[in-house]
Amino acid sequence: MNNQRKIVPVFFAVDDKYLPFLTIALDSLKAHASKENHYDIYVLTTGLTKESQTAAKKREEENLRVHFVDVNEKLQAVSNSLHLRDYYSMATYYRIFIAGMFPELDKAVYIDCDIILRDDIAKLYDTDLGDNLVGAVPDQAVAIVPEFRKYTKETLGVVAEKYFNAGVLVMNLKKFRETDFYGKFCDLLQKYKFTVAQDQDYLNVACSGFVKFLEAEWNKMPIAGESEEPKLVHYNLTMKPWRYRDILYQEYFWAVAKRNEYYGEVKAFLDNFTEEMAKADAECEKNLRALALSEAEREDNYWKKYGNA
Repeated sequence: MNNQRKIVPVFFAVDDKYLPFLTIALDSLKAHASKENHYDIYVLTTGLTKESQTAAKKREEENLRVHFVDVNEKLQAVSNSLHLRDYYSMATYYRIFIAGMFPELDKAVYIDCDIILRDDIAKLYDTDLGDNLVGAVPDQAVAIVPEFRKYTKETLGVVAEKYFNAGVLVMNLKKFRETDFYGKFCDLLQKYKFTVAQDQDYLNVACSGFVKFLEAEWNKMPIAGESEEPKLVHYNLTMKPWRYRDILYQEYFWAVAKRNEYYGEVKAFLDNFTEEMAKADAECEKNLRALALSEAEREDNYWKKYGNA
């Protein structure tokens, strides 16, 4: 490797179920990666099959390497405190362990697998975070739903415009270690159980006041209207082009997926998606809005109980 190349560390969290989408995300990342940089891709997991690892490793180039990182030991230490709801996977919490597991890294990018990159991830990595813990984009899905706006303000003490989506993060790992972020996060897990967005809620509370807000183009969701040139499209929540045929920005996903070896499998998700499944999605969203509202109105919610502490 050319020692003059800038090293760009990028983290994903995945299990076997999401492996096809990891490979599609990696294909989009690789398509925009500069030859002038070296990209270290770290896949956080509690165990992927050899077949899955081989599929991800196929994406390697001379300046792009894929590494698998087992988080089992870390996960077991806090598993009794982790809270999961509906379609959430334990993988959503893996990003919390990055700073402690990689003391040699001062900064890194974390991104979910349900994304398509349309620009060089190194540009996102280059974000100057200053003394902030993370660089992130306000959550566009939260901003347009009244129940979620009420929830973030009255339960978390974070106004919707400053409530970030944790699926795309530039992480100041040096600052995480200096402030014992992991310890504070674990204390918060013990202190209060957030049930609406779970790990994302914890991150917003723990990082409040130390967030650099980024351009929406680096975490553009299909719910938020047109953007001429999104740099990263995030098919968040149920807004998946492999579930529905009318998703904004779906063409970006399929353009990459059609060249991927899992295309048939992913296309089958769309072809076999039923009206009953769509109704289940709608019911899930309805229930989530109701949960957000009930949490906001609780007299013993986090902000009412600890906000002035």
